[in-house]
Formats: sequence, structure tokens, C-alpha cells
Amino acid sequence: MTDSVLNVVLGLVASAISAGLGWLAQVLRRRRRVERVRAFLGLPNGSECLIVVPRSIGTGSHANTVTRRDAYALMWLAGLVEECGARPELVAHDAAHRGLGTKTELCLGGPVSNERMAAHLAWGLPGVLVTSGPGPGSNVIVVGERDYTADRDQAHVLLARLATPDGGRPVFLVAGQTGIANQAGVRHLVAHHRELARTYGQDGTFALVLRVVNPEAYGPDMVEVAADVTAEALRRPAARAGAA
Repeated sequence: MTDSVLNVVLGLVASAISAGLGWLAQVLRRRRRVERVRAFLGLPNGSECLIVVPRSIGTGSHANTVTRRDAYALMWLAGLVEECGARPELVAHDAAHRGLGTKTELCLGGPVSNERMAAHLAWGLPGVLVTSGPGPGSNVIVVGERDYTADRDQAHVLLARLATPDGGRPVFLVAGQTGIANQAGVRHLVAHHRELARTYGQDGTFALVLRVVNPEAYGPDMVEVAADVTAEALRRPAARAGAA
């Protein structure tokens, strides 16, 4: 074998080794990212996840119906669960009679349409009050001294992660003032779960109020963080404790 041929062979071998090492490094980075996401969501490969479904609110709505917007949100949640290699289980809000921590739970909808959400807020975020009604200004998320009201130009959604006792699987809450707000909250979780994990840790509790800008024009696509309300949400106001 001449020197020129040997150099070509050695070059090809070196290129193959370099490409293989690069591919292996990418696989390991991808695997670490997936494992961090699974840890934050509490969704190890092959596990099960509970997705709690709200009921539709409105004239003529059947007790077991779900709005179109909430159906879209549920599909996004199911996709996120399956991306982690876990299996989603859909359960109606008034049929999820089980404790916390054994399975990751993704709970969708405000407390008026979701009894399970009402229980989670009372247990884990006592500083949050969500009201709903037919009149203007009646849909309000109150956290501490701050009120977030839905109107023609904006709607809000509470996005929260609750750590459960004894290091159990977490509970995620998406409580929107409207169906569009529910959808926006889910999409924000899906798009930003890595940043949320970096900010709050894989085992942390947090509560954010997101603002959906001009939902009639932009739907769930224009979303901004209105406030990090974690400290206020975890604190039970003395005045409200007696009224609850």
C-alpha cells in the first residue's frame, strides 16, 4: 500500500470515528434532555399520567361534554405525555377520586368547571381565588392583593406545578378564565417546560399568571407572563381563610 493510499484510508477511518463520536454525543445530550423533562414532569418512561377533564359550562351543555378549545388543550397534553414515553389516562373531574403523588396529574379548567381543580387550589394554593360568572368583570383570578380580570382585550390563566408529599409525582394546574386561556396555558407549558425546569427546579412548586393578549383576534398564540405569584399563592390570607 502506497503512502498516498494509506493516508486516504487513515483519513476515512478518522472521519468515521469522528462522525460516530459526534452522533454518540448527540444521542447522549438528547437522552439527558429527555430525562430532565421526565423528571420535571414526573413521567418516567412507561409510567401513567392522569389528565383531569373539565365539564363544559353553558346553556344546554351536557355534564360530560368538553368544549372544542379544551379538547385541543387535552390533545396537546396527551402529546406531551406520550413524548416522554408515558401513557395518558383521561378522567372526568368528578370521577378522579384518588390521592396525590402516585401518578403525575395534569388538571385542566377553572374550579367552576372542574371539582378536582377546586380541591387542588384549596389544598396547594390557598392564596388563589378564581371566580366566574356571566356578567362583565366577573371572571377574576385573585392572588394576594392582585386581581386579574378577563375582558375583551385579555384573558388570564393560572399555570402551576405542585410538589406532592413524600416526593411523589407532581400535579400541574392549568386554570384559565376561558377555553382559549386554557389552551394558551397548555401550549405555554408544552413550549417552555425546559425553561420552567431550569428556573424552578425539577421538584419545585411554582404558580404563574399568564396573560392572553386579545384572544378574539389572536386566539391562544399571544401569551406573556403577567406575574410569578408563587409566594402569594402559597400564603393563606387571614381574611379569606374565614370566608372560604
